[in-house]
Amino acid sequence: MDQYIGKLLDNRYEILERIGTGGMAVVFKGRDHRLNRLVAVKILKDDLAKDAEFRRRFHDESQAVAMLSHPNIMAVYDVSRSEQVEYIVMELIDGITLKQYMQRKGGPLSWKESLHFITQIMKALSHAHGRGIIHRDIKPQNIMVLRDGSIKVTDFGIARLTSAAQSTLTQEALGSVHYISPEQARGSRIDGRSDIYSAGVVLYEMLTGRLPFEGDSPVSVAIQHINSIPLPPRELNPDIPEALEAITMKAMAPKMENRYRSADDMLNDLEEFRKDPNIDLQYDPAKLFATPDVADEPTQVISTGARRRSAQEDTGPMRRRERQEPVHEERRSAERPRKRQRAAMSVPLAVASILVFIAGIGVLLWVVFFSNSFQSEDRHTVPNLYGMTVEEAMADPKVQGIFEIVEGGSVSSSLEPGKIVSQEPAAKQQVTGEDLTITVTVSAGEEPIYMPDLVNKDYREARQALLDLGISNANITMTYETSDDITKDNVTRTVPLADSALQPDTMIEIFVSQGPEVAQRTMLMVEGMSLSDARELLEGKEGLGLVVNPVYIDSDKPRDTVLLQSIPATTQVEEGTTVTLQVSNGSGASEEEPGTESPAPESPTPTPTPSPSVDPNVKTVLHDVELPEGEPDTTVQVRVRGSNFDQTKTVTLAVGSVAFNITGKEKQKFDIYFDGDLGYSIEIDFDTGDVKLG
Repeated sequence: MDQYIGKLLDNRYEILERIGTGGMAVVFKGRDHRLNRLVAVKILKDDLAKDAEFRRRFHDESQAVAMLSHPNIMAVYDVSRSEQVEYIVMELIDGITLKQYMQRKGGPLSWKESLHFITQIMKALSHAHGRGIIHRDIKPQNIMVLRDGSIKVTDFGIARLTSAAQSTLTQEALGSVHYISPEQARGSRIDGRSDIYSAGVVLYEMLTGRLPFEGDSPVSVAIQHINSIPLPPRELNPDIPEALEAITMKAMAPKMENRYRSADDMLNDLEEFRKDPNIDLQYDPAKLFATPDVADEPTQVISTGARRRSAQEDTGPMRRRERQEPVHEERRSAERPRKRQRAAMSVPLAVASILVFIAGIGVLLWVVFFSNSFQSEDRHTVPNLYGMTVEEAMADPKVQGIFEIVEGGSVSSSLEPGKIVSQEPAAKQQVTGEDLTITVTVSAGEEPIYMPDLVNKDYREARQALLDLGISNANITMTYETSDDITKDNVTRTVPLADSALQPDTMIEIFVSQGPEVAQRTMLMVEGMSLSDARELLEGKEGLGLVVNPVYIDSDKPRDTVLLQSIPATTQVEEGTTVTLQVSNGSGASEEEPGTESPAPESPTPTPTPSPSVDPNVKTVLHDVELPEGEPDTTVQVRVRGSNFDQTKTVTLAVGSVAFNITGKEKQKFDIYFDGDLGYSIEIDFDTGDVKLG
């Protein structure tokens, strides 16, 4: 597939480098020369492009994803065919997968961070399900974490329209068996609740740091999804709130009717939990995980009637679901006469039960291994290369003739230098096709790196210095604070401190100066006052600390009378702000009484043209800017900018929104920025006071 590098598709998309390989396609980094932007180009593999069925599936994927437009879903820009090359053009995402993010954390995520991620995932699924699209392969590897902490759900490679949902366990889903729903494992018909189950597994993994089910083979894991229940998350991590555990377990209920009916229903519970982490959602685990009816199932579970083992006796991350039927005394008495009869029948029944169980396992094995065996013969299991050298990996029989090993860089590690510490795709994944590539990261040894002294450096320069050391963007956060000593936009301090030993996954916080703290003042009404009185109130020693800019205009009011002020009364302004006052020059006033003298005008220009800021048509509209989602104690810099308006405020996300008094006239557009990144735009009609998204 690398023959595409350097080519120009449709005289528009230049292929730059390979960045990933999937079951059906290879993804390249490209440049859209028409719009001068970097994009991701997914090209169908050559061997599959010859197959009409695969081409149809590829187009189905393209059309399905192109129907979606949501901030938490990777965007599709174009779907095309050039010289027998089937391809789609997508948004190029700068980030890491949620799986990589969890691996770098090295343990469970905090429940607040897990809530932040799962809420965005469910918003993406709500949008997709509302348009009839089921993802079918929700897993951390298909969720990208961006620099700003937002996520995007990617890879709708096996997405299907609801009306065309298939009833077999596809090879692609088998590769993601740890997140598969019970109905997918059984080969039953699915709907949006299957995605909800998989999202529940992702939430479980974020909260506990482990998967709910593990096994030696995909089949054993799939069987556990059908016949077992996971260990409650709080038994693995007691810090998890009970309500969030209840949400997780309801999403993972094995019976579809016990799960959330829709992504919106789960979102509602997540929102209620966010508002009150102590809320009681009143979900009964006994009902959610009741033994499923086996009458309509392709596989059956033979219950032993034994009690469920205690948490101390559990040796794995799951506990078997077992039936516990109450036995009443009357029933015992009625059954005693038939005791011998039951004893006589027990052996045949046991044999029959075992045969039914074996038959059920056989059906599942057929579904898993053979139902799709005629679709592709090039399915391979990715070998585990951890701890090998690149040379040893190349010589491995499971690699030779199937995979190409590509070095993707090195990181500090406790492994010996040159040993493989990570790989992509991960071990045990199922991949198809030819010319398969495994990108490996090798150990650079334990040579430490140290935190540089970044104080007084521009925050952009500081960030780049950390990137040059190998620190990921996702591990760098910016916090803004006031400082009387450090220049605005320069670093005031860092956590950890300079000269501290770092690892590539160390979380680093950079504190950035916003300059000295500026006091807020409430503007007073000075219209109708004399200029001298207005100055005393606004500029005087006991005044507001503002700067007065008088502009004289023709008026029949007495000379030096303030006619109009550029900042309306009661408006919050920063100390040092300039206030423009329209002042009468007395040119149209009646003759003054004898003996009075007119004071000389303070402005050397008696009749200038009024500036827009003192235009009588200028009005003020109060607008509440909704803050983005994030940790409540996170500080964000909010900026509202228009053609004649530019104001910035710094607040914490806990306040939810921040109010701005925006001035202008007629209809004007304003951009809202969060920490320098454009959030959204609004249009204000100052005549009516209406505000709408721009």
